[in-house]
Amino acid sequence: MIQEELFLSTLIQKGLIKQNEASNLLQEAKNLEKNVEEIINERQLVEEKILAQTKGELFNLPVKQFSKDEIIPQSVLNLIPEDTARHHSMVAFNKDNNILEVGMVYPSNIKAQEALKFIVSRLNLEMRVFIILPSDLKSILTQYQTFAREFKALVEDFQKRFAGIPKKTPTFKLIDLESTAGAVAEEAPIIRLFASILKFAVRSRASDIHIEPERNKLRVRLRIDGNLTTTLTLPFAVHSAIVSRVKIMANLKIDETRLPQDGRFFSVIDEKEIDFRISTFPTALGEKIAIRILDPTVGLKSIHELGLEGRNLEVLETEILKPYGMILITGPTGSGKTTTLYAIMQVLNQDRVNIISLEDPVEYTMEGINQSQVLPEIGYTFARGLRHIVRQDPDIIMVGEIRDAETAELATHSALTGHLVLSTLHTNNAIGVIPRLLDLGMDAYLLPSSLNLMIAQRLTRRLCPECKKRVLATEKEQQIIDEVLASLPKEAKEKLPYQKPYHIYKAKGCDTCNYKGYLGRVGIFEIMKMTFELEQIILSQPSQEKLFAEAKRQGMITLQQDGILKVLEGIVSLGEILTITTKN
Repeated sequence: MIQEELFLSTLIQKGLIKQNEASNLLQEAKNLEKNVEEIINERQLVEEKILAQTKGELFNLPVKQFSKDEIIPQSVLNLIPEDTARHHSMVAFNKDNNILEVGMVYPSNIKAQEALKFIVSRLNLEMRVFIILPSDLKSILTQYQTFAREFKALVEDFQKRFAGIPKKTPTFKLIDLESTAGAVAEEAPIIRLFASILKFAVRSRASDIHIEPERNKLRVRLRIDGNLTTTLTLPFAVHSAIVSRVKIMANLKIDETRLPQDGRFFSVIDEKEIDFRISTFPTALGEKIAIRILDPTVGLKSIHELGLEGRNLEVLETEILKPYGMILITGPTGSGKTTTLYAIMQVLNQDRVNIISLEDPVEYTMEGINQSQVLPEIGYTFARGLRHIVRQDPDIIMVGEIRDAETAELATHSALTGHLVLSTLHTNNAIGVIPRLLDLGMDAYLLPSSLNLMIAQRLTRRLCPECKKRVLATEKEQQIIDEVLASLPKEAKEKLPYQKPYHIYKAKGCDTCNYKGYLGRVGIFEIMKMTFELEQIILSQPSQEKLFAEAKRQGMITLQQDGILKVLEGIVSLGEILTITTKN
């Protein structure tokens, strides 16, 4: 994080550590794969205030110290999500007009800098950075838990209020979107409860909320890091009132309970505009509600935050700068394909180019990009939209998904006529893109000229940075890792920093990750590009064996290989990678 030699040299000059201690710290940091300053902090080799002052002088940054009882407003604190704050050791503590004041323990951490720049750019704010003490950071991080306690108290109070109400649902008056003005005593708790569920879900980094009627209760589950977890249960008596509240917010038909309905609404939570997509579904016990949460500070990522590294990142950064051709991203539903498309569009989004997208639906609104939502029910399909897009003088076209032969043909011809086309496809891996396009009726001779890049990806849970520990892999784990690394391309093998015996990371769970051991998700990727050799294979009836041999020749790292490298880096667990990639 810090230019370690310079930092240690400054500490030596100030007489805070000795020369031999500095040499030992450098070696130890290398062995433990840690930052020198982390070790100094952990062992309290230098008093933290003096350490902060030294960094302030070194980086020409002010030092901010917090009083014991200082409380940061939740609206400001939550501008930096909790997992980001913990992972990068930084917090937002004040907002002065258009300037966000942020405290950082490690201000020279490049990844922390990138994450902070991304957050403030999304919020259209400027930033002012301060150095803070590790002890102050630890104290401030506990304030993220305040809302969780308040939410728990509200739910407990709510359950007491309605504990004696029979299963038969009482009638509630429908109310305005955000106001409880004029509401009778029974209505206000419903409004407050649902608002709290939404806030709790957003602050928990949930992607979805499921409100499900069961025989004797109403179950609320959140999908966090890809997994559903029951968050609370409510008396069945309030089911109808909750459903009505959701419907009126999403402008749905309140009296229609037999058919599924879709809608959406926007709300501002912690000064972030959150888009909530609503889907109702009739079940035997009543309507089920699914709410997709689209938080731009969580869902919109830069390509450096996706998990792309080494060759994969280099190839992608090169190929997206080409003026025409197709880049296709493949993977199952929920593998992060759309997130990757948005990340690429952020790089390409410049004043000199015209970017038009066709999406189903538009998940995040991006400034400077012309985004259009297809509506198949009225005949506005991807294919029809593509025909009209070319009349809009586009440079870059993003198509949410290639689903049929007509869309595939139009996308290919757009790529051949001087446009860069970004889209997604459903295949198991990168080499599967070519046979899939041929199955859709594409002429083989058109593919080499139109197809630039094929990307396959999956999402896997990140190990919690707070509780993960470096451990020696078991004999069986050593064997698995050895076999995967042995199959790496020659160039990648030569750059490997890992040697036997291999060490991996495991997390037992802590307060930060809610005792799950995981916090957030990251992608694993494989990327194959068009080459002269691949062109010859396509023109001569390609087989899986030939395609795989070419992928290996050009140095492609497979999903499993990329996952194992991330295991050795301490980003993900071995079990997760094997579960995700064994079938591929």
